Amino acid sequence: MNRSPATALPLQGYRIGVTAHRRAGDLIEALERRGARVLHAPALRIAPVADDEVLLAEIAAVIEAAPDIVLVTTAYGMRRWCEAADAAGRGEELLAVLARADIYVRGPKARGAVRAAGLDDAGISADETTAALTDMVVAAGVRGKTVAVQVHGFTDVAALARLRDAGADLLTVTPYRWVNAESGDRLSQLIDAVADRELDVITFTSAPAADAVLSAAAESGRGAEFLAALRGSELGAPPGPGALRGAAPGAPANPATAAGGQAAVVSAAVGPVTAAPLLAAGITPLVPERFRMGALIRLVCEHLEAAGSLRVETGAGLLEVRGSVLLAGGIPVPLAPAPLHLLRALMAAGGAVRSHAELAAELGPGESDNALHMAVSRLRAALPDPTVVETVVKRGYRLRV
Repeated sequence: MNRSPATALPLQGYRIGVTAHRRAGDLIEALERRGARVLHAPALRIAPVADDEVLLAEIAAVIEAAPDIVLVTTAYGMRRWCEAADAAGRGEELLAVLARADIYVRGPKARGAVRAAGLDDAGISADETTAALTDMVVAAGVRGKTVAVQVHGFTDVAALARLRDAGADLLTVTPYRWVNAESGDRLSQLIDAVADRELDVITFTSAPAADAVLSAAAESGRGAEFLAALRGSELGAPPGPGALRGAAPGAPANPATAAGGQAAVVSAAVGPVTAAPLLAAGITPLVPERFRMGALIRLVCEHLEAAGSLRVETGAGLLEVRGSVLLAGGIPVPLAPAPLHLLRALMAAGGAVRSHAELAAELGPGESDNALHMAVSRLRAALPDPTVVETVVKRGYRLRV
């Protein structure tokens, strides 16, 4: 097997679902620039700060309490917190209170936002997680102290409970809240595309959005098919064993193909907090080692390059299947789903004969010999050299490699 031509983009031929609302444009542009076709269906959007009476009350409570310790979990949350205080005419009061507190941050981006506000921090978590941040603060001592926590869209209830149990007098501030995205029927289109296994990857950049997509799928009537596609299994079957680089233990070894030859849909989450609702649903997503959008995109590219494409040097040149697209000598060749499934099966055999029964099963349960012969005919008609697909009398078919 050889590498594809240098002109092939890393995501050429792949279909990727995007559920993000905030910074969705950046993610979509990056994926499309690499050759992907994108289905964008934001599950949630961030509610506007304006007239958020709850947030204004939380800001007032923090100013009045003058907390001893402040936990900042996201850069965006810190910026929105300051912006909302400024809009209410209390920005200087808030900054004065925060300047007297010990500020702990969840990661470098949160630290940058704190410093951009003219403040400094007393410490940063070891692995950019709320749990590690909480561990550090509890170890420093919180009993009898007032602790203010800037929470984000998916509140870590366990962390807040731990702070209370450790003796902290707890305040929370939620600078942004999630509401329904009102994206028309795009979310239902995304759910159908996953259930029908028409996507190669679906990306998640926030835990609330992941939870919302799972809930919407369950309510759509296609929840079982949706979960089966993301678990890389046949309908109703449990996820397979194995593990992926960059993913939590338990991921299928090669989710590009599920049991029975059906293509699986790989999920990818920007970090462990975002991955939590997926893991709870029995789905093991790809998670980058660095919890950044750029790292997420690189991991998706690496995974699809390693597990999502098939390359075979045949007697008539290089054939490469990338997602839903066939490249013959680097040139895209239109191919319907049934012939594409058939070609994948023949390519995976590496020139060995696949029987009629095996190939019919690849096309789906209950498919007849007639459906197989039709798929073979369409595949040969699409290929530059139809003789690449050879008939082995009374046995089946193979690729001429």
